[in-house]
Amino acid sequence: MNRKTMPYVLSCGLIGLSAVAAEVENPILPGFYPDPSLCRVNGDYYLVTSSFGFFPGVPIFHSRDLIHWEQLGHVLDRPSQLDLTKEPIWNGIWAPSIRYHNGTFYLITTKTGNYKKNFYVTATDPSGPWSEPVWLPELNGGIDPSFFFDTDGKAYIINNRLPPEDPPLYPGHRALWLQEYDLAAKKLRGEPVMLVNGGADRSTKPIWIEGPHIFNEKGYYYLLAAEGGTGPTHAEVIFLSKSIWGPYEVFKGVPILTQRDLPDDRPDPVTCTGHADMVKTANGEWVSIFLACQPYTTNGHFNTGRQTFFHPVDWSGEWPIILEKGKPVPLSVASPLPPETGKTTFAEASTNWRDDFDGSKLKLEWNFIRTPKTTWHRLANGALEIDARPIPMTTVGNPSFIGRRLQHASASFSTALTLEKGKTMEAGIVAYQNEKFFYKLVMERTNACEHLVLSSATAELARVELKGHDAERPVYLRMKADKADFSCEYSLDNQQWSAIGAVLDGKQLSTTVAGGYIGAYLGLYAFADTPATARFDWATYQKQK
Repeated sequence: MNRKTMPYVLSCGLIGLSAVAAEVENPILPGFYPDPSLCRVNGDYYLVTSSFGFFPGVPIFHSRDLIHWEQLGHVLDRPSQLDLTKEPIWNGIWAPSIRYHNGTFYLITTKTGNYKKNFYVTATDPSGPWSEPVWLPELNGGIDPSFFFDTDGKAYIINNRLPPEDPPLYPGHRALWLQEYDLAAKKLRGEPVMLVNGGADRSTKPIWIEGPHIFNEKGYYYLLAAEGGTGPTHAEVIFLSKSIWGPYEVFKGVPILTQRDLPDDRPDPVTCTGHADMVKTANGEWVSIFLACQPYTTNGHFNTGRQTFFHPVDWSGEWPIILEKGKPVPLSVASPLPPETGKTTFAEASTNWRDDFDGSKLKLEWNFIRTPKTTWHRLANGALEIDARPIPMTTVGNPSFIGRRLQHASASFSTALTLEKGKTMEAGIVAYQNEKFFYKLVMERTNACEHLVLSSATAELARVELKGHDAERPVYLRMKADKADFSCEYSLDNQQWSAIGAVLDGKQLSTTVAGGYIGAYLGLYAFADTPATARFDWATYQKQK
């Protein structure tokens, strides 16, 4: 990040006390980090995002200046908390909301699958451990729950549910409902009350009112919510009421955040903005985080998924404004807080990343596809060993795959691979969007013959025989993503590299083509019908210019 400094005056009456503030570079969490939520505890800020079908679930981040974010871990890091079964990868954990109340952190969310289940977990330390889930069966069928703790100590849950009309008036017709929650008894109290039916203007048939949060400010209750779906028409709307139970008045100037009215051919577009959350800083300013996408084509292709962005909130008037209509989301914006010195931003760290597998645990960037039922990987002697199992990448299950997010439109991912001597198996690297859309570059051994094989989910694309290769020496594999172009290379000495196959269609890794809600992953993979092991000496990820 090219840090830009500017004069800064602290609020809360300390006029004239200057410090140095820096700019926040967007996205603050590049790659697949959607549906962000945050809370503040004194001078500390905590942020969580959706994780869908990946395990561990719900990454949690910490910052003291809203600029430098560090991952603390995952909220759902035990199979007992998150048992992801045979569901499409875009199911799983949707839209977590984090709040703090009387010394306890509350993380509430929806687990989707055969049917929607809502639950929350708690912790006194955001690094964990977090509790086992408290299930909320009365909310099943709804999504996007969020806690609100009022000044009188009462707790409430607001979420998206079906509207009172049966059937709904149009596709995507939903409503926001509020219900009191008894924290001591761990149960909902009273009857739910509908606060919003449809959206800001039901005459326009608004779709998917969701991601609600309630705030108490300026003597009113403010209800923030997304509508318009999570695509290019995504937007944030705002309501207020004197009573938490309503009636709620909509701000006539909504949306308070959207990019849907901007031209598709604008330079460096940021799209799909919405699903926001807000927090008041210790100095009294308001800031927001929200999801947004960075397409590399005018047709909206992006492989990095929905990312987390930051923007200050203008609450100088009665209504909060995240971004004025017609303005593009800036890629650099001033933080209201002075920066911590000597730190690297999360985005900076992602541009040149390496894992030598010399720690006692996997780095926090790594994820599994769904919940592992057994332990099939090890860190040993400065390498990652993965047990090859008979579970292919096309299976809706838990293949022997350990991956990390693609965080830039142009990036490379490489590794050094050795197969267990004498074993029939395949192992290598995979660029994964879902079970039907991925690219796989593997070293394949059958009957003492070794090949490098490039394939998609449906077809073999290239094959090269490795003649005279010493099986005890590693083979080096690399994948390169360059927006709509995707290519693969290999080397026997990590110096001279050769292309394998043609340049492929990178748009196959986009949600526009593949569907769903996640971003692409780059990872390490092994497969065999009988027990075998693949050894990975290191893995690197680098942003490309």
